[in-house]
Amino acid sequence: MHILIDITHQRLDLFADDGACIRRYAVSTAARGAGERSGSQCTPRGRHRIRARIGAGAPIGTIFRGRRPTGEVWTAAYAATHPGRDWILSRILWLCGEERGRNRGGDVDTMRRYIYIHGTGDDQPMGVARSHGCVRMRNHELIELFELVPAGTVVEIVE
Repeated sequence: MHILIDITHQRLDLFADDGACIRRYAVSTAARGAGERSGSQCTPRGRHRIRARIGAGAPIGTIFRGRRPTGEVWTAAYAATHPGRDWILSRILWLCGEERGRNRGGDVDTMRRYIYIHGTGDDQPMGVARSHGCVRMRNHELIELFELVPAGTVVEIVE
């Protein structure tokens, strides 16, 4: 099984071992486009792996800070009291770069940049680049994906 994230089309495809596409989701990648540098707020390209799966069993909409649940659940009313916040909700698939010098090590290290596939507020559009570097998904779709992919799954991010 492997994941292909297409930045141009704002799409995530999940492929079975036989190469068949078994799931397709609209996503939201970085508003600033593709890029690997730390501090760029861009979505890193290249070959990655899911390093960690965080949030198994948490209620849909669980709010995470520092990869830990806060005990709160996202609502539109709660979001209105925190405008501009980049919500990390429901589950986290933490990515680790596999290509030294491109997305691993030094100032291009995807994992040290805390790049995730994660849930976002229901008020956020999919298919539009709006994140701060991560790959955002609808919460129910992220939970579905989370249940299908183990740690170590290959994630290829292309432009």
